[in-house]
Amino acid sequence: MTTPLVRFAPSPTGHLHVGNMRTALVNYLFARKQGGRFMLRIDDTDDERSTPEFEASIRHDLQWMGMDWDLEDRQSSRIDRYRAALDQLVAAGRAYKCFETQE
Repeated sequence: MTTPLVRFAPSPTGHLHVGNMRTALVNYLFARKQGGRFMLRIDDTDDERSTPEFEASIRHDLQWMGMDWDLEDRQSSRIDRYRAALDQLVAAGRAYKCFETQE
């Protein structure tokens, strides 16, 4: 059997709420019970709303709850991979660009 790796991927666009904490806690407890690993993956792809202050708040709240993570990653570190996959889908005719305005 493989060792489980679970993640919690909050977006640093605001403070954690009880739903976030419940998800983090369930994943954390599952990983610990199964001898697995718990990953904190910051979903920092919203450039307009993500802030270092909210990221620090997320880390503080997890640590306050006694949840330490074994691994850490950032969603933004994978942007090149996502772009390459999107380019392949567009080239294969399986995705297309959207030209709608926000209005």
